[in-house]
Amino acid sequence: MFLFNTMTRVKERFEPLGNPVTLYVCGVTPYDTTHLGHARTYVFFDVLQRYLRYRGMDVRYVQNITDVDDPLLARARELGVDYQALARQFIDVFMADLETLNVLLPATFPRVTQEVPGIITTIAVLMERGMAYSAGGSVYYRATKFAGYGTMGRLDRAAMLAANRDAGEDPADPHKEDPLDFRLWQAAQPGEPTWESPWGPGRPGWHIECSTMASRYLGNRIDIHGGGEDLVFPHHCSEIAQSESATGEVPFVRSWVHVGLVWMNGEKMSKSKGNMAFARDLIPRYGADALRYYLLGFPYRERLEYGEPQLSEAAARWEAIASACPGADGGAMTAQGRALREQCLAALDDDLDTPTALARIGDLARLVHREDAAGDRAALRSVLEVLGFRPDP
Repeated sequence: MFLFNTMTRVKERFEPLGNPVTLYVCGVTPYDTTHLGHARTYVFFDVLQRYLRYRGMDVRYVQNITDVDDPLLARARELGVDYQALARQFIDVFMADLETLNVLLPATFPRVTQEVPGIITTIAVLMERGMAYSAGGSVYYRATKFAGYGTMGRLDRAAMLAANRDAGEDPADPHKEDPLDFRLWQAAQPGEPTWESPWGPGRPGWHIECSTMASRYLGNRIDIHGGGEDLVFPHHCSEIAQSESATGEVPFVRSWVHVGLVWMNGEKMSKSKGNMAFARDLIPRYGADALRYYLLGFPYRERLEYGEPQLSEAAARWEAIASACPGADGGAMTAQGRALREQCLAALDDDLDTPTALARIGDLARLVHREDAAGDRAALRSVLEVLGFRPDP
C-alpha cells in the first residue's frame, strides 16, 4: 500500500512502525455543525482506517476535540452562553453526524480541557530544553531555534508570518523574541477560562494540545498524522517542532496525510465567509451513503468545488449501485467480477484512489445487473463494506 506523504511530496510504501498502526487526526473546534469540509476529512480517514484493517492491520485511532479556543469562545460570547455548554451541544451534533455517515469512531476522543496538566508538563520540558521562554504571562516557542521549522509547509518567512496572523498569532506581539515564535501558553484574558500554571493563569495555545495528546495516547512516534490541508502550516509544522524538541525522537510522524479543502462559490467553505453546506441538511435529501459516494468521488488531495447538481448526479449513480446489492450472494465470482474486484482493491492500494475504486464498483454493479451472478453480488457488497457503505442486503 502506498500513501502520499505531505512531508516528502511523493507516494511512499506504507510501512508501520509496529502493531497497531497509530493514527492521529486533528478534530473539530465544536462551535457549529458538521460542514462538508469536516465530513470529507473524517469520511476519508474512516476509509483509511477501514482499509488498513481490511489489509490485516490493527489500528489505534485518536482524534482530538479542541473544546477551548478562540473561535469557540467568540461564538459563546456572541450567543451569550457558557462556552462549555456550547461545546457539549456541538460535540453531540458532531458525534451524531459521524454515526449517520457510518464513520468508525476513534478509540479515544481527548478534549483539551481534560488534558491541561499534561500540556503544562510538555511546556515545562520545552522550557527546560531552551526551546521556549516565558514573557508577559505567556510562554512562547522559539521557532527559529528548531532547524527546518516549517519545512513541510514550503513557505518563505513572509508567508509563514502571514499564515500565523491568519491563525490568530500576532507577529507584532512585543513579548516575542522573534515574530515567528508562537504561543504555547496564553496569558489570562478578561472573561476567558483559565488554568493555573507555573507561568501564571492562562490557557493552552493551539498547537501544543495535539503534540501532548498524540504522545500521551499513541507514543512519541506515530505512523500517520492527518487533517485538512489548511493545517499543514502553521499547525502541523509547529507540532513537529514541539514534539521532536520535547521527546528527542525523530521523526515525530512517519506519514503526513492531508485532505483537500471543500470550496463553494469559488471560496474555501468556512463560517466566516458564510458559504456553508452542512451534512445534516443534505443527508435527509440524498442519504448518507450517497453523500459518502459523492465525497469519495474526488481525489482526496485535491480541492473539491461543491455543487448540488453534482451531488444529485452522484446520488443517482449511487442508487444504481445500491440496487444491485439485494439478492442471493452465494457461489463463485465470474472471471470479470473477480478482475473488477481486484482492480478496485489495487486502486485503494495506490494512495486510496477512491474515484478509480468507485468506477470499478460501478462496473461491477452493472455486471451484477446484467449477469445476476450471486458471487459477483457478494464481491460488490464486500468492496462497498471496505469503503464504509451500508447498502441494503
